[in-house]
Order: sequence, then C-alpha cells, then structure tokens
Amino acid sequence: MGWIETASGGYAVTLDGSEVRCRNAAGRELKQVPSKLRDDAEVVRLRQLAEWLERHERECVEQVDTWLVRSLPIPVAVLAQVWPDPAWQSALRDLVVAPVGADGGADMERAGLLRGADPERGIGMVDLDGDSVWLACESVLIPHPVLLDDLDDLREFAVELGVEQKVQQLFREVWRRPEEASGHSWPKYADAKFKQLRHAISRALSLGYRVRGGQALCPLVEGGRVLEARYWLGADYPDAEAVTGALEWRDKDGRRLGLCEVGPVAWSEGERMAALVYAGKVVADENAADALR
Repeated sequence: MGWIETASGGYAVTLDGSEVRCRNAAGRELKQVPSKLRDDAEVVRLRQLAEWLERHERECVEQVDTWLVRSLPIPVAVLAQVWPDPAWQSALRDLVVAPVGADGGADMERAGLLRGADPERGIGMVDLDGDSVWLACESVLIPHPVLLDDLDDLREFAVELGVEQKVQQLFREVWRRPEEASGHSWPKYADAKFKQLRHAISRALSLGYRVRGGQALCPLVEGGRVLEARYWLGADYPDAEAVTGALEWRDKDGRRLGLCEVGPVAWSEGERMAALVYAGKVVADENAADALR
C-alpha cells in the first residue's frame, strides 16, 4: 500500500503486512505509531484492515484444511476464482493435488504440486518428475497424506524443491490403525491426567477442536459418510482434576463404530486429535517419585 496522509501533523501511515507503519512530515519512518495518532481515522482503518486480513488468512487455511481432511473434490473453477487472492494462494500453493476422473476417483499417477489455477488452462503443477505442466480437468482432490502410498518419496521430493506448505499435508503426522485394534474404543490415550478439567478443554479448543458433553470432537467425512471422532475429557467441575477416557468414532446417528469400520483418514485424524490433547497431560516428577521409593 502507498502512504496515506493523516489528519494531523503531516504524518502518513501505511500497512506493511499486518503492521501499521508511520512516517513524519520530513519523510522519516518512525519506529512506532505516535500515541497521539492512536485514534486517527486512517490509523484505525488500517488496523481494522490488518485484523480482517489476518482473520481472512486463517479462514482460508482452515477451509483448505477441511478440504484435505474430508477428501472433498474441489472444482477447478473455484480454485481459479480464488487463486488471485494472496491469502488463498498461500494456503493452496504446493499442496499435492490429483485430477478427479468421471468415476469420482483421483488419478494419483498424474498428481503434482499445485502452482496455479486458470479457468481455461486448468491447474498448473510441478509433476512428480519435476516438470511444470498445465492439466485440464474439472476438479481435483487434495489427498490426505495417509492415502499417499509413496508419502516418504513425496516428502523427499518436496524437501529437494524447498517446498513449504501453509496447510500441513506432506509433513502432517499420520496414524494407521494397528492390526490388533478391536472393539469400539481405542484406549491408547486414556488415563491422561490434567490438574484441572479446564486445562484439557482449553488445550482442545486451542488446537481447533470443538468440545461438547465432556468430549473433544473432530468432525470427519470419509467415503461420503459423515463421522465424528470423540475423545473423553471429563464432565466434572472445571477446576476439578480430569482423567481422559478412550477415543471412539461415531456415525451421524451417534452409533459407535467398531474400530474395524473406521477408515484410514478418520482413524488418522481422530488419533491425531487425541495425541495432541494427550500431550498436554500432567507429567509426574520422576525424581520425586524415585525419592519416595
């Protein structure tokens, strides 16, 4: 943005990223905006714009993350429309995408790193041979990394190209269902203690998960089926000690799924939620424990 004159003192302001910068009448840029300009109309306007831009950027990342987690085909026309927006482009750039065929399946043989979207040319990609190509197709899939058979090779490829993804895809940690998993709940993350229930709830919320009825929730869609992963945190007083329960998955009607029914994306994202919340548990002081032995 260019410099905008304020209402007093010859000062001018501009927006540099998310920071409002100021220069005086002599044209010298100041380290900070003077306090007397705090309520200046132009300063207020730029700060509001910065807040909106930051919120917009977060919303773009969250939406693209939803597309990835829910394995939703994205029309190329939509990508072409939002691509000129720097926030959208930042969230989408360098994600692995694959064209979706008439049968609704993704053609992973033609997958590549997204570098552009145009309503006439289709999507611009760096293919897995390292060549820049344009691919004409109606929609693409942003595959969850657990679905990528050659994930390790793709990670090496991305490192070689210096790729940095705004939305975690290639370097998103994945979990796979163990062969021994049975029953209707996964106890691996049970019995984690938090000094107060509010700590567990705050951690889940800060990670972007919803909390309802004492459970952290992760909404999912896999194979067109609406699911929800649930991780028990507790339903006591907020300042009471909390001990987590098992992880489980339910369908849209609330029916508990057998672990053998849980698909790879739903399993990975459900366990990811539980693992991230579990990591905030109280860790016993081993030295103190040894002293009591």
